[in-house]
Amino acid sequence: MAEPQGDANVRALLQSYSVELTTKDQKGIAAAGELLKPGAEVFVANLPGESADRLVAACTALSKSGVSPVPHMVARNTLSAAELDDTMARLAGEAGVHTCLVLGGDRDDPVGPYDASIQLIETGVFEKYGVKRLFIGCHPEGHPRVPDTVIWPALGVKVEAAKARGLETILVSQFAFDSGPMVAFAKRLRAAGIDRPFRVGVAGPAKQTTLIKYALMCGVGASLRALRERHEAMKDLLAGETPEGLLRDVAAAQAADPSLGIEGVHFFTFGAVANSVRLAEQMRGA
Repeated sequence: MAEPQGDANVRALLQSYSVELTTKDQKGIAAAGELLKPGAEVFVANLPGESADRLVAACTALSKSGVSPVPHMVARNTLSAAELDDTMARLAGEAGVHTCLVLGGDRDDPVGPYDASIQLIETGVFEKYGVKRLFIGCHPEGHPRVPDTVIWPALGVKVEAAKARGLETILVSQFAFDSGPMVAFAKRLRAAGIDRPFRVGVAGPAKQTTLIKYALMCGVGASLRALRERHEAMKDLLAGETPEGLLRDVAAAQAADPSLGIEGVHFFTFGAVANSVRLAEQMRGA
């Protein structure tokens, strides 16, 4: 018996997925190594005030477990060019990092000379230490602090700057609770001639209070408003249920229009890596 088309669409979407954790999440680091397949991508958040030692240690532990660490390189958290160079040298040399996520950072005042991710790309530090790919963050529902008139044109500039340095780029989004903004953003990318793969951000299974907290911090109000109009969906999601409906909707949109270029899912795990991995593997039929 043939499987339902919806399931096939989701399985295709989840052929490529990544998870995200923080340097302090030792339980998550262990779970990633135990549950993910070798080479799977695990993003490691670089939070304000954390030392390079902590970031390198987390990435090294992940690398030793067989997965591929993807550290956040955050412009506004970087103290100096020397610190950036030293951190990247250690990430490459000690943790075998070959892929990074570049971000501007949400803090109001940078701690050093950089206040935008394009500045990190232009230093040349990534290709200097053998990085081959950069994930570039994007915000389908807008950035909570940076206006669209600034952040939208900057996206294309970053893609072109990385390309000029021989770096492959993949776009990865902030999470949302509704497929509408994700699909609309993919269409906007393609209309603007930006053809890079787009990995959609999804909130993994989490407690109600956690989801609300991060939704407000990260500027995902549009999809929250959409969910309020679908009371049962809002109730299920914010009770900590899985984002299966969102994934099915995105997968269906991609299947209907392959030009969207939605290639994979990125799970924000909120300290529960195992829950996100189990959900992804279940939906993949693994």
